[in-house]
Amino acid sequence: MNSLIQKCKGIHPGIVLERLLNKKAISQRAFALSIGEHPQTLNTITKGRRRLNIALVLKIEEKLNLEEGSLPLLQTYYDIKEQKSKSKQNTPDLKLLRKVLFWDTDFDKIDWQEQSTAVIIRV
Repeated sequence: MNSLIQKCKGIHPGIVLERLLNKKAISQRAFALSIGEHPQTLNTITKGRRRLNIALVLKIEEKLNLEEGSLPLLQTYYDIKEQKSKSKQNTPDLKLLRKVLFWDTDFDKIDWQEQSTAVIIRV
């Protein structure tokens, strides 16, 4: 378990779950039905759009024979990573940039660090 956590620290646990299902050649739909969950719910989790809740985690860990508590721990590390990235967003001096340069996107939601090359190309 420790190796799984060290390898996947900061990655959404749904993506890790998807990889485990692919390794075992289990379809998401069949797995979701086997644990009594809607396939759509499992799909949104594996795409990283939804958090894992504890009731679902217990079913998944039991079915896949994972050590208890590994997926919630991954969820916690992912949440920490997301919070850190939100809190330390460095923004440039916005007085120097015109909003019209970014006419096709919401100016307030631009991730200046991650999309720096695209911003440089536009400027």
